[in-house]
Amino acid sequence: MIYIQIFWAFFISGILSYGGGPSVIPLIKEQVVDRYHWMNNHDFSEMIAAANALPGPIATKMAGYIGYDVAGWQGATVALFAAIAPTLLMMIALLGILMKYKNSVYVKNLTAYIRPIIGVLFVLITVEFVMDAIKASNILFTVMLMVISFVLLQKMKWHPAIVIGVAMGLGALRIYFI
Repeated sequence: MIYIQIFWAFFISGILSYGGGPSVIPLIKEQVVDRYHWMNNHDFSEMIAAANALPGPIATKMAGYIGYDVAGWQGATVALFAAIAPTLLMMIALLGILMKYKNSVYVKNLTAYIRPIIGVLFVLITVEFVMDAIKASNILFTVMLMVISFVLLQKMKWHPAIVIGVAMGLGALRIYFI
């Protein structure tokens, strides 16, 4: 039964995600944290931080990790297949239709309507992660980490993987010294 749940959690997330890899994060979170309770918010946010530090698509990294964590290698295999199956099936079935109607007003409107929804989902998940970070450490450390990350990313133009590594290092130092 667990393999069926793993398959559906990632298959449904894959079907509903539109707009690239990051748009799948809130959908997977809903399945993994809210529906099946395989992880809590804190563990999920830690897993995303680690997954973002690695190369490759975020959805497959998350699927592999969560599948393995829940049901070992078989779970990882099922989760990875389920994560890529919707894209594979849609590419095969819809590529011809999409190419035929790519300039259609309806297709362009669909994209225009979905983008704000994904943006709202990102804001909601960010607020949850910040609240969890405040609970796990404190507001001063969380705000300091956010400001440092912003400066490194926006002002100093550091690569996100390096900023994630710095944040993980600061978090580890904080845990070690407190």
